[in-house]
Amino acid sequence: GAMAPGKKITARIKRTLPVRGPQAPTLSELMRWYCLNTNTHGCRRIVVSRGRLRRFIWILLTLSAVGLILWQCAELLLNYYSASVSVTVQFQKLPFPAVTICNINPYKYSSMKDYLSELDKETKKALETFYGFSEGKSKVRRSVDEWNSTGSDFFRQIPLLKFEDFSKTATDLHSGQKRKIEGSVFHKDSSIVNSGDSNDIIGFQLCDANNSSDCALYTFSSGVNAIQEWYKLHYMNIMAQIPLETKEQASYSADDLLLTCFFDGLSCDKRHFTRFHHPLHGNCYTFNSGENGTVLSTSTGGSECGLQVVLYIDEADYNPFLVTSTGAKIMVHDQDEYPFIEDIGTEIETAAATSIGMHFTRSRKLSKPYSDCTETGADIPVENLYNKSYSLQICLHSCFQKAMVDSCGCAQYAQPLPAGAEYCNYKKNPNWMYCYYRLHEKFVKEQLGCQQICKDACSFKEWALTTSIAQWPSTVSEDWMLRVLSWDKGQKLNKKLNKTDLANLMVFYKDLNERFISENPANTLVILLSNFGGQLGLWMSCSVVCVIEIVEVFFIDSLSIVLRRQWQKAKKWWNDRKRHPSGKPPQAADLERQGHDNPACLDEDLPTFNTALRLPLPQGSPLPRTPPPNYSTLRLESAFSEQLPDTLEPSRH
Repeated sequence: GAMAPGKKITARIKRTLPVRGPQAPTLSELMRWYCLNTNTHGCRRIVVSRGRLRRFIWILLTLSAVGLILWQCAELLLNYYSASVSVTVQFQKLPFPAVTICNINPYKYSSMKDYLSELDKETKKALETFYGFSEGKSKVRRSVDEWNSTGSDFFRQIPLLKFEDFSKTATDLHSGQKRKIEGSVFHKDSSIVNSGDSNDIIGFQLCDANNSSDCALYTFSSGVNAIQEWYKLHYMNIMAQIPLETKEQASYSADDLLLTCFFDGLSCDKRHFTRFHHPLHGNCYTFNSGENGTVLSTSTGGSECGLQVVLYIDEADYNPFLVTSTGAKIMVHDQDEYPFIEDIGTEIETAAATSIGMHFTRSRKLSKPYSDCTETGADIPVENLYNKSYSLQICLHSCFQKAMVDSCGCAQYAQPLPAGAEYCNYKKNPNWMYCYYRLHEKFVKEQLGCQQICKDACSFKEWALTTSIAQWPSTVSEDWMLRVLSWDKGQKLNKKLNKTDLANLMVFYKDLNERFISENPANTLVILLSNFGGQLGLWMSCSVVCVIEIVEVFFIDSLSIVLRRQWQKAKKWWNDRKRHPSGKPPQAADLERQGHDNPACLDEDLPTFNTALRLPLPQGSPLPRTPPPNYSTLRLESAFSEQLPDTLEPSRH
């Protein structure tokens, strides 16, 4: 069983010849070659270490280092899109913001009494029924003769109800009869009523017009809140039917609201104010709206150099059920921003001087991928119903209004109309109240999707307000000041003004420091690559070249070996099939062809030493198509001067 001389030489050469990368015949040989030649010391130590324990420790250390590198690099990638905030403060001449002023009471009660007469009568009846309150002579006479279709049937459909002990038994306001009430209960107050106060629960029931058994019950722990909410519900119904021109005339004119005006020490008048009609606050007036293309600025801080106005509130003509506070509402905002007075307006009280000091801040956030904000709102799939620049508030209101039109068939009165829609009223849309309350409940619970669609604006301006109040006018100056103001007001007033009808307002910059808050990328590509290099060097003594080497060996070379194996198998199978179409298995002689007919040489790579080693030896097979050259130098006995000792044949004894 001795090895033939040729085979011994082959085995020795095969042992001593280094196997190179992609030409290695097997994956295990490729991995061994890589570990012996790579610059990453851990892999080399795995191969050269003697003893199983030491080799196991090096495998463990190397795998731990790879894990740490992957973890740290993942952290670096995740933190790549982080931003650092920088604050810059500079002193300069500042643009003065737009200041919008509204009376808390939207319309003069005397002008709207004909439209609201039946609703007021119902409200008084509720007060009398539930609280035993009866009004004597009212301050303002109301015409109740014209009850022309303001919807007495509708009041009967949605009456105020008084509930007893949560037993779903309620007293109807109209008939005074007790009836059973069905429907899920929604508490509109934040405080949950305990059973001891249950006798005082007042509310109303809204039912689906198409399915009378589907009802929702709205209860309030406070009778004041219940009556106001119920009043507003019917009030919006009535206002939606009144033409805009009529409402504008019934609200306050600039002459009504503004008594005196100063800006930067100079007198101003109603020409410096722009009117716009707010559905909930009537006629509002914006100072420095920028509509004519010019925006006022100020170069001096302090109360003397801002806006100072005296407002005439006219408390006697307030709607007693709609509003329960007296004064004005103001909002400081950018010229391109819509004033959401109802959401974030500041209330100004009467018989007082209110000073509002401002600090101006501009903010800019980085958009994607650093934060989920929008530059212009163009990428938000919600139509902007307000003729102003994008803001989160505008998006939320527009989104709800669109959902209202889609679900209820009409638009809610408090927000602008989408194209082709009209405001809800119970004559055309008898089901709108139930639909609105259900939809608003979904909106608050974030089930409409508006909060998910709408995003913050990336850049915005903000005026931080500091409010202080002083008694005005003082007791000693009250008499002459009210007389002069009454004279200024003109011949419309035959009596001296009451100080509870007046409010003094000052809006000014406390300082001219503009704060600019901006986000900047915390990382750049150079920093990221440096951090990667630090991690690779720390844990694996590895560089970029080393990473390229890993990619080459573990991906390119390994893949080429696997593909070459598969390709050779496929070629061999195909050649065998061509030679033996009958399906007969190939003979041994066919497998051992040499030269160009040998399948081992059919790969497209240049022949290497390894491929030569795998050629089978001739055993009496027919000559190849191209016979090998018969040079005497190729003979073994002449190739070596002395015969190698391990090729000597054993002596036969």
